[in-house]
Amino acid sequence: MKSAHIEKVALVTGASRGVGAATALALAGEGYAVACAARATRESPQRTPGTLDDVVDRIRAAGGTAVAVPVDLSVRDQVTRMVERTVAELGRLDVLVNNAAVTFVGDLDIPLRRHDLVMAIDLDAPLQAIRHAVPHLRAAGEGRVVNVSSLAALKPVPGLMSYGIAKIALERMTVDLARQLAPDRIAVNCFRIDVPVASEGTLANMPGVDHSGWEAPAVAAEGIAWMLRRPAGYSGRLESMAHLAHREGIMPTVAAWPLPPTEVFTGVYDQQDTAFVDG
Repeated sequence: MKSAHIEKVALVTGASRGVGAATALALAGEGYAVACAARATRESPQRTPGTLDDVVDRIRAAGGTAVAVPVDLSVRDQVTRMVERTVAELGRLDVLVNNAAVTFVGDLDIPLRRHDLVMAIDLDAPLQAIRHAVPHLRAAGEGRVVNVSSLAALKPVPGLMSYGIAKIALERMTVDLARQLAPDRIAVNCFRIDVPVASEGTLANMPGVDHSGWEAPAVAAEGIAWMLRRPAGYSGRLESMAHLAHREGIMPTVAAWPLPPTEVFTGVYDQQDTAFVDG
């Protein structure tokens, strides 16, 4: 049921755990009503810990407004319904954060069904979500979209070829949509996570790596929330998490990390074994 008291609404995908959950909590703390979208619910949990119900309960316990929107982002019709359900239940849409992503280990030999699933969730779903969100963002007077990317967009990470392809395409899509939607005061930006973040999904996929010094998902969420507070003219930006921390003085713990590249690697990348396993 729509609430007459809701002033701004955010839809966050991949909000059952990790950076998505942390972003949903951060935006709720800034006064947004949050639609938390993902597959994992208490009734249908996934192998990786965390559910939409847990995040919604935390937001409501803190006095915020949140709804769970279960969705399989690999199914286009469900992406459409995700946006429409958000507006039906919360009355409007002001912010879309395309955070959800999957990856599977494999390079040229990756099974094509897995490659297709990576492309469907990591690239096609954000495009579909934005297409269906735009009329509602226009109706709100202006809007914000943040697409979450990865350092894998810029350099070949052994075993993550399909994931990296999807992420560099997501960044390219970001700047094109920024151009198209600027007349509507809809800002479209990209937040590239290029320092190690200890999200549940990463921990599951890299069990043999020491994560003790990695950043918490809430640190990345701080950067995403900062970008969403920028004026509508701040658009078409492909922001590096590390460079943003150094430049703006936010996410202070990130300043200890060396600055990563901001351009696509060219040449023959040194061969190395992958640290990733299928979680």
